[in-house]
Amino acid sequence: MGKITGFIEFDRQKESYLPVESRIRNNKEFVLVLENDKAKTQAARCMNCGTPFCTTGCPVNNIIPDWNDLVYTGNYRGALDTLHSTNNFPEFTGRVCPAPCEAACTLNVNRDPVGIKSIELFIVEKGFQEGWIQPQPAAVKTGRKVAIVGSGPAGLAAAQHLARVGHSVTVFEKNDRIGGLLRYGIPGFKLDKANVDRRLEQMKAEGVVFKTNVYVGKDPLTDITNWAKETISPEQLQKDFDAVLLTGGSEQGRDLPVPGRELSGIHFAMEFLPQQNKIDAGDKVKNQLRADGKHVVVIGGGDTGSDCVGTSRRHGADSIAQFELLPQPPEQENKPLVWPYWP
Repeated sequence: MGKITGFIEFDRQKESYLPVESRIRNNKEFVLVLENDKAKTQAARCMNCGTPFCTTGCPVNNIIPDWNDLVYTGNYRGALDTLHSTNNFPEFTGRVCPAPCEAACTLNVNRDPVGIKSIELFIVEKGFQEGWIQPQPAAVKTGRKVAIVGSGPAGLAAAQHLARVGHSVTVFEKNDRIGGLLRYGIPGFKLDKANVDRRLEQMKAEGVVFKTNVYVGKDPLTDITNWAKETISPEQLQKDFDAVLLTGGSEQGRDLPVPGRELSGIHFAMEFLPQQNKIDAGDKVKNQLRADGKHVVVIGGGDTGSDCVGTSRRHGADSIAQFELLPQPPEQENKPLVWPYWP
């Protein structure tokens, strides 16, 4: 525990943001990474609880109190190693994870929780800055071949683990670039694709082979984004590889079969968002769906809805209205009722 009274002395250190006027003019990230002194102060607030609810609140069980203490003492390399021991890609989660760990933080019972997500991003960006994040190719090859279908975060994490223990790994992706929804679902203003590319370069150096524009299946689906130019049957993969991992997510949106659904101008988010990501990558998109000068309605109040709101604002929509199915949450959550669970 870095500072025994830190949680009493210090307030939550919030990340800084670029001004609204400038950030809505482009699709670049606008959240600024903590500086050393702010990260240390934030980490000092961690109480190193006897039962670290933050760790159990985290879907990958990050060892959060340990790397908080290491950040406080300035051992950034140790913090990075601890973070990577449970999380392959903290530069992704440090940007787009909803941070259930913070909801579970013991401080959240009656104060602002530790800014765990911002410390996580600080640690991994410090690692890249210092050159500590390098390829870790396997010393010995097993001779086993593994096919991974889908190049989203699940497929990439599996590929990295398998390659590092010596297997020959090939990742198949139906679209033209690797990353799954990291690439073609999350807008650039939440996750700049340069952050995906630098991790892919590490994985290539570790021996992972990536094959794009390859659809695995029989009859290609028509209601999802699919830019495949080649089709491979599952039977062929099983013949060519010792093991096959299916790591694809679902891109099929929840439809609303209501009167007027057949009218023009109504689209799924996964029709709208990937097009802007392709534009950001320098591609040309024929008949791009754009919100310029339009009155936009977004149905759904979650992350995908907010992505559509942010993209529409950056297009220059005249107005944006967002609808949410669930009731309005209270101004102040009932923490004794919900803590340490996601409110």
